[in-house]
Amino acid sequence: MTWSACARYEIAPAPAGLALVHDFVNTISTGRPREIDLLGSLSDAQAWLDRALAIWAARSGQSAAPVRLDAHDLEELVGLRSELLRLLEPCVGGGGHDAPVVHVAAAALRLDRGGHAVLEPRGQGWRYFAAVVVLEVFQAQQAGAWRRLKICRNARCGVAFYDSSRNNSAVWHSAKLCGNPENLRAHRARQRARTSES
Repeated sequence: MTWSACARYEIAPAPAGLALVHDFVNTISTGRPREIDLLGSLSDAQAWLDRALAIWAARSGQSAAPVRLDAHDLEELVGLRSELLRLLEPCVGGGGHDAPVVHVAAAALRLDRGGHAVLEPRGQGWRYFAAVVVLEVFQAQQAGAWRRLKICRNARCGVAFYDSSRNNSAVWHSAKLCGNPENLRAHRARQRARTSES
């Protein structure tokens, strides 16, 4: 099974459980050409969520609780996605983000048979999914992978991508689709500026 939101943009998903978060933020209507919002209707959102939780459970070795969405749940998921996208946007001038994230998730800590502490999501409905997402963000932060999840700098795109470059310096989800056209536009703008100064 593949992560459907990332697959439609032909990008590799983030590693481990961060792939769920990566796919979740890519459910938004974005890209070139513009794709539909996978959370745009209750039926589309339920289909995406069922598939995503099944993939997450299979790859993480955890069991996923069934989640049945209603209109309120969908509104909450869209809000959570917006908050995550805001966190992933580059901070201009290094000032950081000043609006607090308001989603809170419940988790339980238990010891497994091997004596390892394991965090498990808790809650029902959208709260369960939010707990899974927040736990995966937390674990990615602990592993240093969170800082590699980014939004394509091409304003006409906006796809979330995982930067696998050695020095974490990528800014485009695809150099061919987004980087080259943006660099060409910038080059032409500089040429026009030089010409007008002459």
